Amino acid sequence: MISRGEMPQLRRVCVVAWGGAAVSWELATPGRLVPSLATCAAFLLLATGCALHIRRGLLSQLRRSQEIAGAAQRALLRPLPGRIDGLMLAAAQLSASRGAAVGGDLYEAVPTAHGVRVVIGDVRGHGLPALGAAAAVLGAFREAAYDEVTLGGVLRRMERALGRHLRDRARAEHPAACTGEPESPSAEEFVTVLLLEIAPDGTLLALNCGHPWPYRIRTAPVPEHCAARNRGSARDPAPHTAGPDLSAQRPTDVQALDGETLPPLGVVPVPVETQPHPVGELRPGETLFLHTDGAEEARDAAGAFFPLRSVLAEAPLTPARLVAGVHAALLRHTGGRLADDVALLVLRNDRS
Repeated sequence: MISRGEMPQLRRVCVVAWGGAAVSWELATPGRLVPSLATCAAFLLLATGCALHIRRGLLSQLRRSQEIAGAAQRALLRPLPGRIDGLMLAAAQLSASRGAAVGGDLYEAVPTAHGVRVVIGDVRGHGLPALGAAAAVLGAFREAAYDEVTLGGVLRRMERALGRHLRDRARAEHPAACTGEPESPSAEEFVTVLLLEIAPDGTLLALNCGHPWPYRIRTAPVPEHCAARNRGSARDPAPHTAGPDLSAQRPTDVQALDGETLPPLGVVPVPVETQPHPVGELRPGETLFLHTDGAEEARDAAGAFFPLRSVLAEAPLTPARLVAGVHAALLRHTGGRLADDVALLVLRNDRS
């Protein structure tokens, strides 16, 4: 049975086939050269009009599809505010699927009574098939982050949401085989998740379920001999002192946070007694760089991994410029061909 959406395409095929048959018949009829040429010209004009009409229809459908994709992206990964409770934020997402605006990576940051709570995650796989699991986990976080007292409660809510999504998906794909607990490829899907809570004093609490740990970036102190040279250059701006402007250099110290790591969500149940643990502080002026594994595992044509730590050490500390710089460096390193989705989230403590 032909669906309603296939009818316009079927009509276009019929029109083209009918026109081609008519032109062939006219040219094959002997003794009617001039009338046949006139008839062919008329058919060509008709075919041109049909082609223009089809083109306008396809462009209209493309614009509509782009609008729907944009709305889906804004609903799933809505734009983050530029500032939350004294923290400056910036984020970006790159999909490995050609033409897809979103994929299996997720992130969010919300202000709560317990501090700013942040999540970043990565669904197994990439592209459009991972959207459902990402939406389930992200939706649960947006609700639980405000209601739950601890990050452990937030994580368990996210785990239950993912379990419901996988069971419903498995039953929809294999209804006859899923009268009980489903056993299907979709039931094996898992999500790596990093939960962070940034207290008003900068204390960091974390729960990590198989996700890469973030990097903390701080401005490294200028050595004393460099500071002395800067002071001397300021007092004696002679030609022989020309050289690199040390006062303009901003050496950075890039350190990866570390702590206990649990299995990804969906692999094994989260223990009931799971509680977050401190992983340091985010002091004023320091920056936190969160990412999915698609960033560090990106390779160039020769198979070399993306040097994320080195890029961070040389990148500017403004969150928006940092995200843009890493984004551009990733595309240069991979030649624009990503093998996995990538999500980047940067937070800088601007509190006094």
